[in-house]
Amino acid sequence: MERLRQRADFLAVATGARVSAPAFTLQSRPRQDSGPVRVGFTVSKKNGTATERNRIRRRLRELVRRLDVMALRPHSDYVLIGRRAALSRDFTTMLDDLGNALGRLDRQAAKQAAPTTIAGHNAKARA
Repeated sequence: MERLRQRADFLAVATGARVSAPAFTLQSRPRQDSGPVRVGFTVSKKNGTATERNRIRRRLRELVRRLDVMALRPHSDYVLIGRRAALSRDFTTMLDDLGNALGRLDRQAAKQAAPTTIAGHNAKARA
């Protein structure tokens, strides 16, 4: 697993799917290359002083370290946007929140991949 560091990569992931949790927002975007999973972390200035933002970022990094790598889709980029609640939220609860957020992202991706049907007929056939 690699880190996202370039602004262009963060902006590209921002156009993908998004799921919110109390302590963070998770964004995801599949890539067309065969590279490893990449994860980026960001915390805006409205979340506190530099020390508090760094603590939030460290907690988010540790969440990803403890996460089962198999929960992440291969050839994808992820961005975790920290919120102030990450400072006071229980760590195990945050880990559960991250697992649930990843599951919700997978369900969103499955919905987008499935063909749209209207009254049992394929919508593309009607066009």
